[in-house]
Amino acid sequence: MAASQTPPASMPNYIRFLFGGLAGMGATLFVQPLDLIKNRMQLSGEGGKAKEHKTSIHAIKSVIRNEGISGLYVGLSAGLLRQASYTTVRMGVYSTLFEKFSGDSGKPPGFFMKAAIGMTAGAVGAFVGTPAEISLIRMTADGRLPEAERRGYKNVFDALIRITKEEGIVTLWRGCLPTVGRAMVVNAAQLASYSQAKQLLMSTGYFKDNILCHFASSMISGLITTAASMPVDIAKTRIQNMKIINGVPEYRGAMDVLLKVVKNEGFFSLWKGFTPYYARLGPHTVLTFIFLEQMNQSYRVYVLKDTSGVGGGL
Repeated sequence: MAASQTPPASMPNYIRFLFGGLAGMGATLFVQPLDLIKNRMQLSGEGGKAKEHKTSIHAIKSVIRNEGISGLYVGLSAGLLRQASYTTVRMGVYSTLFEKFSGDSGKPPGFFMKAAIGMTAGAVGAFVGTPAEISLIRMTADGRLPEAERRGYKNVFDALIRITKEEGIVTLWRGCLPTVGRAMVVNAAQLASYSQAKQLLMSTGYFKDNILCHFASSMISGLITTAASMPVDIAKTRIQNMKIINGVPEYRGAMDVLLKVVKNEGFFSLWKGFTPYYARLGPHTVLTFIFLEQMNQSYRVYVLKDTSGVGGGL
């Protein structure tokens, strides 16, 4: 009788938010070098200069030769803070809106509503995560500059403090619009393509709803999402890395970046750094969800004492 009076234990929302951020941070530990190479590739050829890196492999070799193995992890503190802010908020907002639009019946919202929720969550998360994002861009780009021109941020907190003191607090949100735009594109593309890829793979009869299927679906989704979001991403990267020379910014906005890239470097330069970007996006998604599922499952077993074997779920 006592058991029937006890409401079923559930995971608090703040735990879901916390696990979401931790999962993203865990994945970043593995893919940070790819983020650095992606940023270096996108900045290569900037300002009409000769391209520094012809391929991703050339960029990796150059970083190791000039900065050592540890050079691949420059900006890690900013990458972790970005996940702690962006991913935590994005997953928190998504979970909250998803529950709200599910209603009392518990029936999940339709496909297009899910896409709209994903875009909204991505936009809010991107706004909160922009200061960490701009620190990450600058820290990963620093090693490509001559010694005298490097900013030399010690860590993400040093970067945030110095940017605020030297350039004003508003600079922390420079490139916010393309960052938000990219997040909306990424979330919408990921949601649609992941859902369709998973459905298609499972319909073949060779895949079940398990880690292998999640991995394959994520990689397919990552390919489509990368192609859709890269032009916005390269605009964001260059705006956030630009310097103000004699009071004049290098770029007037995202469209100015895209037009100059196409004019000076060619149309396909909008997808410069495609390989490391894709190589990062797919595994990061897979690792994030694997870590998240394991943390959710552990919480259910060791805290909620739920031994039913039901998956961690979001």
